[in-house]
Amino acid sequence: MSRTDSTETPSASSNLPNPRMRWVSKHLPWLYFFWKFSRPHTIIGTTLSVLGLFWIAWSLGDRTAPPPLGLTLPALLACLGGNVYIVGLNQLEDVAIDRINKPHLPLAAGEYSRRQAQMIVAIALLMALGLSMTQGPYLAATVWISVLIGTAYSLPPIRLKRFPVWASLCIFTVRGVIVNLGLFLHFQQRLGDPARISAPVWALTLFVLVFTFAIAIFKDIPDLEGDRRYHIRTFTLRLGARAVFNLARWVLTACYLGMILAALVLPQVNAIVLVLSQGLALAALWLQSRTVDLQDRRAIARFYQFIWKLFFLEYLLFPLACWLGR
Repeated sequence: MSRTDSTETPSASSNLPNPRMRWVSKHLPWLYFFWKFSRPHTIIGTTLSVLGLFWIAWSLGDRTAPPPLGLTLPALLACLGGNVYIVGLNQLEDVAIDRINKPHLPLAAGEYSRRQAQMIVAIALLMALGLSMTQGPYLAATVWISVLIGTAYSLPPIRLKRFPVWASLCIFTVRGVIVNLGLFLHFQQRLGDPARISAPVWALTLFVLVFTFAIAIFKDIPDLEGDRRYHIRTFTLRLGARAVFNLARWVLTACYLGMILAALVLPQVNAIVLVLSQGLALAALWLQSRTVDLQDRRAIARFYQFIWKLFFLEYLLFPLACWLGR
């Protein structure tokens, strides 16, 4: 489900490095505006988490038939609807801040009116809540709880994003706990298995929980100016960019080292694949981090997107290790 963050990098979208996106922005501007509004990195993360958890649920069962991929479609649509609602609501409440931190976003750039954004957010919310209610209690709980937390994160008077501890707690609770456990239980139910969280899923949940804490604290480093002006008390403002950067890097290191150790004892996973893949990802993290200039906002933003790519990769590597461990 969606992460409740508010960071997409200028380098990732406003410069349009992808020729296809340049074509879309010219010939289908409405689609390009919606793509930016939906925060592509969160959409990709949500999609991969849904598909990855389905594959894990299928792999951990005693099956010979091919996986029924059609089971993923209702869950995917419901989660994407929740994703768009949460990130859209955040943009509706942060227009002034985004004009400083992320001026390329549709509301901040004037590409969407406030009413247009409100309509998109309302439709996405109705789709998420309505569709999830037709798919059983686990998906409904996953979507509804995520939506409630996302609302509390952005919407006054609660607006938990003002407080660094609560803001981080919102993000890694949704991404780390609710999404992984809720979707796994949902797919177990749809596949006809008893509802039980297995050891590999607990390991993935802990990994993602800690990983998204690193994302939650790192995402505010490029947004220092706007957050300071509008009194959003982030860890970056309190501790400084260098301290938060190093903390995030060591937290991610702990994630990978923990997963490497877990691979040696986890049942139903291919330990060799998991150890090698986590080791390579950790090496890539450190190589990439050594080139980041904390005085260069675009360099910070590029590294933030790199962290998200590592997050995406985990939802490919871990299901693969489960499948090969059958």
